[in-house]
Amino acid sequence: MHTTLITAETLQALLNSSLPPRVFDCSFDLTDPAKGRAQYEEQHIPGARHADLNLHLSAHGADASEGRHPLPSRGQFAGWLGGTGLTPDQQVVVYDRQGANYCGRLWWMLKWVGHEAVAVLDGGLPAWLATGAPTESGTGPAAIPATDYPLRDALVKTIDTATLVKRIGQPTLTLVDARASARFRGEMEPLDPVAGHIPGALNRPFSDNLLPDGRFKPAEVLQAEFKTLLAGRDVQGVVHQCGSGVSAIPNLLAMELAGLGRTTLYPGSWSAWCNTPGTPRAKS
Repeated sequence: MHTTLITAETLQALLNSSLPPRVFDCSFDLTDPAKGRAQYEEQHIPGARHADLNLHLSAHGADASEGRHPLPSRGQFAGWLGGTGLTPDQQVVVYDRQGANYCGRLWWMLKWVGHEAVAVLDGGLPAWLATGAPTESGTGPAAIPATDYPLRDALVKTIDTATLVKRIGQPTLTLVDARASARFRGEMEPLDPVAGHIPGALNRPFSDNLLPDGRFKPAEVLQAEFKTLLAGRDVQGVVHQCGSGVSAIPNLLAMELAGLGRTTLYPGSWSAWCNTPGTPRAKS
């Protein structure tokens, strides 16, 4: 079972085995929501299906206080998984072209409904292409008969805005914000109505987890970097956030790769926080 990362070479071997994994292409662009689907149709790993952040991995019509990409209910998400024909015993591999920014969302959401056998393709589509492996174009594979995907206990932890408000300032809480440093400092804000960050948060842009070729840094490097960032704070108290709960997940995954455990996600993140009246905000 592959539960964190998988290499392009290993994925090739599994796709040629008697029990091939289910593969999802999660390519997306926040500034051009149709672009990810277009990229997928132009070129994708053979047999991969497209999972769209807006259409498949977020709730629709939610209040702004739930954030820009609120989670659907676990039941709604399980219904979508069943519609793709997924069964709970299948290995899943997810990838994108954007540094694990969007495929991490599906990796985390599968664990959220109890599916542990899911891994991120290390290096994404560029790593696959670098091996000389084949790709295909078009709208995707033929439909598979739908299944009744069963909900199981969540394998990940979350925190909501109301609970986080009560914990702000407590020594047992350490927020790690994955947004770019200029957004964290409040110098600019291209997506949300308020600039700044949650008071007390530490900043680690999600791209800091990656090597120049887009693969994750070695575990020992990630461990050293997170220990430096946390500066003695309890790992169990770490809560990851970003703008809308998406780009925080590479930080969460990196901590797991580093042997620091599976930490907590604040799904609403800054977009929910800054749209909730009365929440404190900081700039620095």
